[in-house]
Amino acid sequence: MAQDKSTRRPRAETPKGFRDYFGAEVTERKAMLDKVAEVYHRYGFDPLETSAVETVEALGKFLPDVDRPNEGVFAWQDEDADWMALRYDLTAPLARVAAQYRNDLPSPYRRYAMGPVWRNEKPGPGRFRQFYQCDADTVGAPSVAADAEICAMLSDALETVGIPRGDYVVRVNNRKVLNGVMEVAGVLDPTDPDRFANERGIVLRAIDKIDRLGDAGVRALLGEGRKDESGDFTKGAGLGAEQAEVVMAFMAARRATGLETTARLRELVGPSTIGQEGVQELETIADLLDRQGYGPDRILIDPGVVRGLGYYTGPVFEAELTFEILDEKGRKRSFGSVAGGGRYDDLVKRFTGQSVPATGVSIGVDRLLAALQAKGRSTANTTGPVVVTVMDRDRMADYMAMVSDLRNAGIRAEVYLGNPKNFGNQLKYADKRASPIAVIQGGNEADKGTVILKDLILGAQIAQNATLEEWKDRPAQVEIPRADLVAQVRKMLDQ
Repeated sequence: MAQDKSTRRPRAETPKGFRDYFGAEVTERKAMLDKVAEVYHRYGFDPLETSAVETVEALGKFLPDVDRPNEGVFAWQDEDADWMALRYDLTAPLARVAAQYRNDLPSPYRRYAMGPVWRNEKPGPGRFRQFYQCDADTVGAPSVAADAEICAMLSDALETVGIPRGDYVVRVNNRKVLNGVMEVAGVLDPTDPDRFANERGIVLRAIDKIDRLGDAGVRALLGEGRKDESGDFTKGAGLGAEQAEVVMAFMAARRATGLETTARLRELVGPSTIGQEGVQELETIADLLDRQGYGPDRILIDPGVVRGLGYYTGPVFEAELTFEILDEKGRKRSFGSVAGGGRYDDLVKRFTGQSVPATGVSIGVDRLLAALQAKGRSTANTTGPVVVTVMDRDRMADYMAMVSDLRNAGIRAEVYLGNPKNFGNQLKYADKRASPIAVIQGGNEADKGTVILKDLILGAQIAQNATLEEWKDRPAQVEIPRADLVAQVRKMLDQ
């Protein structure tokens, strides 16, 4: 009789496009987000946690294809035949909350939210299907003072986590100004918003690529199209020379001050009502920020900011880190964007039928954390615990008492709980845990009422040096009275 095939073991690997976060990474992220939360809290924003799952009906407007609910999001059909999906950002859940609890929440409602989001997209280098976002939004405030406040708060948050002035800039534009330019360029019909929608999409994407393609590349995309170095052809918007010149002038409209920039934009939008309204809003924002001390070294009016999402209806903003890093090929480049947002006055309307003004910003948590690490500015304490080694299993209670004393003093500590037979393995374990100190007490030390403290950080430094002269005044291992354990450990940690 043939034997049954053995059960196939599952593969121990993360799903494609996902990753695991370990101790130091989680600690650094939490420390950074705690600092951001302090700023948001200081501005009067309250925390909000929503479910990771929303109905597809609540998310439906933002899906690439509403006829296939699983396109772009991770979705499934429950037993009631309703479609559910993992949230793909933190803004859509806020719109649902603002509508659902509109009679209970204060208006305006100011909230911040932090957590993972999921997108069913093709993964790539540095692009994952699950990632963290950190959002702050004001719902119910029609004044652009709310937009100015968001920009100021974003600036403060960046500086608080360790991005100094000069290494970042928050750039502000307005979709109404852009619509006015589109109107003047002949690709927006105020009486028929859907007309020229395809051309406008191409123009927006072209503007967004100005840093990468330069003027010539963008002009090509505004016209008939562009062929890249590989020979691939991208169809253009089909604008004539005069139309294209209006768009190019718009991208070059930035001046030394916000008021100079808005003056130039007012010239470009000409008779467009929506464009003039947008310029007025930018002037107000520039004035409000200037009066609070947020000059162009921190926040500036920049027509080059587009923002891709279609639900933005007014001011849009983006935080860019300006310091240089080396890419995978060793070339210098600016770090780039770490946050973005804008005004979206029609989002809650989907649920209530009434227009509800809203504005907010989203920080790419992983990117901001990577920026801090690239500059060596992560201030999180990722030191491992003090490890109390086990020399005698029968004396486990004594070792537990040592750990208890350390913990009660606020010192992170643990007893080695593996097989204590091989002492070398205990020290290897402490090394993997990034432990600063190992506590050792064998029978001889117990009889004398002492313990040995091994400075693992110093020991590693000594091992890397040919001479010990500079370490003579600070030995890597000391024997002390058991009663002095807490005081001596604290002293070594402070050093």
